[in-house]
Order: sequence, then C-alpha cells, then structure tokens
Amino acid sequence: MYLLGIALGAGALHLPGMTRPGVDLSVVDLIFTATSAICITGLVVADTGEAFTRLGQVTILLLAQVGGLGILTFGTLLALLTGRRVNFSERQHLAQQVNALDVGGVLGLVRIIFLYTFVAQAAGALLLSLRFVPQFGLGEGMYQSVFHAISAYNNAGFVVLPGGMLPYAQDPLVSGVIALLIVLGGLGFLVQLNLLTHLANPRRTRLMVYSRLTLVTTGALLALGAALLLALEWSGALAGLGTGGKLLAAAFQSVTPRSGGFATVDLLALAPGSVFLLIALMFIGANSGSTGGGIKTSTFAILLGSAWNLIRGRTELIAFGRRVMPENVVRAGTITTIYTLLVFTGFFLMLVTNPALGFTPLLFETVSAAATVGLSLDVTHRLNDAGLTVLCALMYLGRIGPVTFALALSLRETPGSVIKYPPERDILVG
Repeated sequence: MYLLGIALGAGALHLPGMTRPGVDLSVVDLIFTATSAICITGLVVADTGEAFTRLGQVTILLLAQVGGLGILTFGTLLALLTGRRVNFSERQHLAQQVNALDVGGVLGLVRIIFLYTFVAQAAGALLLSLRFVPQFGLGEGMYQSVFHAISAYNNAGFVVLPGGMLPYAQDPLVSGVIALLIVLGGLGFLVQLNLLTHLANPRRTRLMVYSRLTLVTTGALLALGAALLLALEWSGALAGLGTGGKLLAAAFQSVTPRSGGFATVDLLALAPGSVFLLIALMFIGANSGSTGGGIKTSTFAILLGSAWNLIRGRTELIAFGRRVMPENVVRAGTITTIYTLLVFTGFFLMLVTNPALGFTPLLFETVSAAATVGLSLDVTHRLNDAGLTVLCALMYLGRIGPVTFALALSLRETPGSVIKYPPERDILVG
C-alpha cells in the first residue's frame, strides 16, 4: 500500500503546476520527495517552499498526513464513511498499526484517533497563527500555521517558511508549539488516549505499564539529550543565542531527532560529539504506534532493562511491578537487530555510491532516512540517483520493515512453537 501511495504521489508531483517555473526536478527527485512525504521523513532534494508551488506543497502535506496516520487507518475511515464492512483480518492488521489492545474495539479507536488528530493539529495551527498571521498576513499566516502544525504532528519535518526554522530558535511560541506537536505525534495514539483518560478520571482509569514505560523513557531521553547538547554547544552552535535561547534551542534539538526533522540551529556547526548524539537519538526514535520511526523507546527500554538484569543476575524483567513477557524481550532484540542490519547495509551502499561526501555526513543521512527523521548535514541534494534510491529504500523499510516483521511474528505459528527440542547449554555468548 505504501508503494502504491509513493507511485501515486510521485505521479501527482509530476503534473503541471506542481513545481515553480525554472525548477528542474528529475523523476528520481519526485519519487524521492513522494517517498519522503508518505514515509513522514522530511529529507528533501530541493527547498520545499522554493521548489514547489502552493499546490505542490499541499500535495506533499497530504501525503505526509496519510503516511503519518497510516494508509490502513485512512482506508478504514473511507470504508466506514461508505458503509463497507471491515472484516476481521483487516481489523487485525489495523490493530497492529495503531497498537490497539482489543481487535473488537479498533474501529471505535480509529474514529477517536481521527477526531483527536484533528483537534491537536487545529489547536497547534491556532497557536502558531498568533505568530505567523501578524508576520505574514491573514491568508499566508494561516497557511503557514496549518502546514507546520500538520507537518510537526506527523513528524514529517517539511518546512516552507522563508529561511526555515532558524529565525525562530529563540521564539518560545513557535519552537514550543512545534516541539509539543512533535512529542504528541511521537508518543503514539494509545499512550495519548490512555494518558488523557487517566488525567480526566485518575480513580477509574489507570496508566498502563506500556504508557508509563514510554513516558518515562521519552522524558529521560529528552532531558538527557537537552543537557548534553547544552553542555557540548554552549560555546559552539548555541554561542550566538542568549541564555534563554540556548536552553530553548537545546531542548528543541533534543526533541526533533526523535523523528521530527526540524532544526533551529545550523547542524553543520555542531561538534562531532553532538552529531553522534543526534545519530543515537534518531536511531532510538519515537514510540510504537506513533508517527515516528527508529527502533522505538519501548524497545530501547526493554533492551536496557535486559542488560541490567543480566548484570544483576536476574532472569525476569520487571517494569513497574509487572513482569515483561519473554517474547517481548525477544521481539525487542529482533527488531533492533533488523534495524541495525538495515542501517549497516544502507550505510555501506551510501559509501559505495557517494564516497566523496564523507563518512560522518553519510552515516547521519543513512540513520536519518532509516529512522524517518529528515535531518541532514546538507547532503541530500548532493547525492546522485543511486544514493537517492538507497535512501528511498531506507525510508520505506524504516517506516514499515520492523513493524511488518513483528506483525508476522505475532500472527504466524511456526513448528518450533509446537515441537520442543532439547536445550543446548554449550553455546558460548559474549
């Protein structure tokens, strides 16, 4: 389905009136743009605001909206609107996509997701309009507000502001709203709904262990990332900002590698340690069932917990007074292994196809694509067609690969789950 969306998106962007006069984008460039949009990445071969007309920009935004909420989710909504019955198999796949715990109630959850998404994006656009309408006028200001609210909530990373996000590095309204929308989109629908219902009625609705795990891990990563960036770049990339601006910019740059793709500082001015930190944050990514990519925070938390268990000599992983099932630990390791192999393979191909662009920029670009983030060290537009093709594959697989594999594991029974073989204790590990 995502491949079909990419094909339709590239075809739409190839129509007359989508690019500005004098802009020459090849077929590969348009396929890359459509892939980046529907895989909610945000990597671009040309400035979106300068290369595409208003119609082209709206097309990219619609692709990002569809990709952010999920093609299956949109298909289900259309089925509900047209009266078509959604069968059990479709409900199973949909439940996996939105991380629903109950297949029977997944259609009601889809309705809630669309309503909640609309309200969150509308609220974000309204807040952004307080800055953009006085700056650009009513029509253009509202367009900028709606575009960036949708782009931020879906963790798409597309920007059409003149000069990008850099002029707003010390603007608490714009940076704060964009960062909040990125975090909300990256939390995942299940966590958001669970948190809202708990806050509305804490006595009758409890926070799930999964929600607690993701919220604690997300908060810890955001705080640690901001603190490290502040320490590393106080006299570096943040040197030209005031104290408040430094705090805001460091916090924002800790949020955006989680899959947001926006930047309020010049990434080329970052120290090597900061670049490595962003790569690590991109690799971890957002939460399961969200608009973000990466291996996911819950996966990272389970891996850390498992390592700590091994150090302490424990056999069971406990989270908030509950035992984590062994199959979830195995799944976390499997997803991380697949993701690591994906990044290593993509990075090798990038080095082979574009060796002149350098080791670190290509590694940064590779992880950004695989984790569907969209940050770049000014490399994307300099890649040849082979490199752009590799990134297209990374964005596509990064969006659906580990999730699809986990779905296959959960729905298919293998002979090994029925036949029990004798254990072997002579295999050395570590």
